[in-house]
Amino acid sequence: MAKITKEEALRYHACGKPGKIEVIPTKPYRTQYDLSLAYTPGVAEPCLEIQKNPGDAYNYTARGNLVAVISNGTAVLGLGDIGALAGKPVMEGKGLLFKVFADVDVFDIEINEKDVEKLISHIKAISPTFGGINLEDIKAPECFEVEERLKRELDIPVFHDDQHGTAIISAAGMLNALEITGKKIDKIKVVVNGAGASAISCTKLYIALGVKPENVIMLDTKGVISTSRTDLNKYKQQFARDLSITTLKEAMVGADFFLGLSTGGVLKPDMLRSMAEDPVVFAMANPTPEISYEEAVAVRDDIIMATGRSDYPNQINNVLGFPFIFRGALDVRAKTINEEMKIAAVYALAGLAKEAVPDTVNMAYKTKNLVFGREYIIPKPLDPRLITRVAPAVARAAIESGVAQANITDWKAYELELMKRMGLHNKLIDEIHTRAKSNPKRILFGDAQNYKVLKAVQLAVNEGMTEPVLLGPESEIKKTAAENGIDISGISIIDFRSNKEEERRKKFAGILFEKRQRKGMTLEEASEKMFDKNYFGVMMVDQEEVDGFLSGFSNKYADTIRPALQIVGTNNSLNHIAGMYIIITKQGPYFFADTTVNIKPSARVLADTTILIANEVRKFNIEPRIALLSYSNFGSIRDGSPTRVREAVEILHKEHPELVVDGEMQANYAFNSKLRNKVFPFSRLKDYEVNTVIFPNLSSGNIAYKMMQELGKAEVIGPVLVGIRKPVHVLQMESSVREIVNMAAITSIDAQTFNNEIISL
Repeated sequence: MAKITKEEALRYHACGKPGKIEVIPTKPYRTQYDLSLAYTPGVAEPCLEIQKNPGDAYNYTARGNLVAVISNGTAVLGLGDIGALAGKPVMEGKGLLFKVFADVDVFDIEINEKDVEKLISHIKAISPTFGGINLEDIKAPECFEVEERLKRELDIPVFHDDQHGTAIISAAGMLNALEITGKKIDKIKVVVNGAGASAISCTKLYIALGVKPENVIMLDTKGVISTSRTDLNKYKQQFARDLSITTLKEAMVGADFFLGLSTGGVLKPDMLRSMAEDPVVFAMANPTPEISYEEAVAVRDDIIMATGRSDYPNQINNVLGFPFIFRGALDVRAKTINEEMKIAAVYALAGLAKEAVPDTVNMAYKTKNLVFGREYIIPKPLDPRLITRVAPAVARAAIESGVAQANITDWKAYELELMKRMGLHNKLIDEIHTRAKSNPKRILFGDAQNYKVLKAVQLAVNEGMTEPVLLGPESEIKKTAAENGIDISGISIIDFRSNKEEERRKKFAGILFEKRQRKGMTLEEASEKMFDKNYFGVMMVDQEEVDGFLSGFSNKYADTIRPALQIVGTNNSLNHIAGMYIIITKQGPYFFADTTVNIKPSARVLADTTILIANEVRKFNIEPRIALLSYSNFGSIRDGSPTRVREAVEILHKEHPELVVDGEMQANYAFNSKLRNKVFPFSRLKDYEVNTVIFPNLSSGNIAYKMMQELGKAEVIGPVLVGIRKPVHVLQMESSVREIVNMAAITSIDAQTFNNEIISL
């Protein structure tokens, strides 16, 4: 990660609106009527309801999604006691993280008060405003007293993140590190260097998870915390042991796990060498760890190392916890965040690290494939799945432990709600994946030696969307899988060029020759074609040895279409095919065609394309509302492509009056129904929102979908090949993993709906 300069940091906070957060209205406010509802006289009604039933505050105000981030500035990051006002940028930053990671709203509140009793009193006085309180950067030991008292005296969650956030994240990492090394939690020797709020909370949570108290050695700035010392406060005393050793060097001998929440550079190489086999070191002093990552891995090649830094593997980052913990707690109106909820978060995080990592996460961290192991024991903060793993686990634990005031019974619906809240859910994509999972088909994947294809196969298998078959050189496929930690055990591999496939190639060549002998193909040429993955793959579909074929990652579009047309042919009376892209936008899905096949279509071809696309759109349980686009509107131009479009519409209106279709029209009139209805009230699209557009030629269609993808930031699925008799689909060259997964689902759906009937156009 690039070094952050002072100038860059100050410019970031000062540019535009100073600071990092703002308040945005959530209700209409532009008319007098709106304002009368928002304030007087309308606001009196919810006030009276809340007076009668305080619980109604969650129904009529933002309390249920509002957290206070509160600090007195006495322990701000590594800066120490810099004061409440100076700590405000940190608290605003915390508010930003709450919002972007879990859609939790925050007011940051800096209280200029060091007296514990007064600080508690101030926080209690403002607590009716909030659904939860996140204490931040309050020094120890005062932070313990503040949190303990507030948890006893308030009926909303109070959570000191400096303590519990670090504990939860590091505990998840510890559990996974122990699993990798094969060590038992009740047998390990633990050394904790540091005895502040974080260190004490971490140690208590580790003990709750199974670490034996007698196996823990804790140190503060004066050395080992032992029963012989008389300078210990009550919080340190609970970790005092009857030991004769006094130094970190002595404590480290034979240790299995080191937790550093102390000072940079205190863990020396000789101390690391003295640890047990497969040592686990969490050196979390920031910005300089107790021992640098480079030095640690140079000293011990069997180490599992974690730090608090983002530029090394295994970052212990509190943002993995607090947004999602509060999300779950708020959603069930929990009265507190108890041990059960914290432990649930630990196991949710630990479990997520073992799942296949989405390609979006790999790209965000500029890595090829994160795989559970020594350098990936904890999820990454930008993993979009965190909210659907941690928040439900916390909410469920709150319900089961009896601290929830609201119940959740449909957990799938709750996860869907969380995804929608974060903009992670798209209804059509969800339906496509669900349809594919309802009856998974045998899909043959070309280019299977490629990492992205194998990664997509892994994700499709994990989701239960397909029963994959891999096509390609077996040794290369297995090598790529092994190098990237992708499990392909149990998946069939067809090495179509190998000697063991000679009989199948011979059989396929004979069938191809029979199909093409009167179209210029010799038996020798047919035999040569069987060494081409696309000819071989399409032939497997033709002979129903697989249900569908997905190829094209590393070759031109036409190189896959040509074998499909020659071998399986079309499913319509005019031998017509077309290409369609599904464009996913915030306004909903759109279907664009033809974007890949017909370069300069005639009126008849445009009409036939429209029929094919309409049939395809209906496969997604969407009724097509179709506009044929042009650079003119309804006859205003009498030449060129507008004429072909107009003639195509006339054909459609005559032959398929049941279709809701019209044109020719410009794109703004197609997508703006109010404008269209005003200027062209006669259009058959009146009162309809267009969801399907047919372009006058390939160039305009291809340009349009790529502009939507790049400038409109739309998610694009395709190309969907329409009109082929059997399920064969073509990837874009260098498709992303997500795009391959989506196309695998489309291919599986195509196989589910496959039949040999000819569509009459």
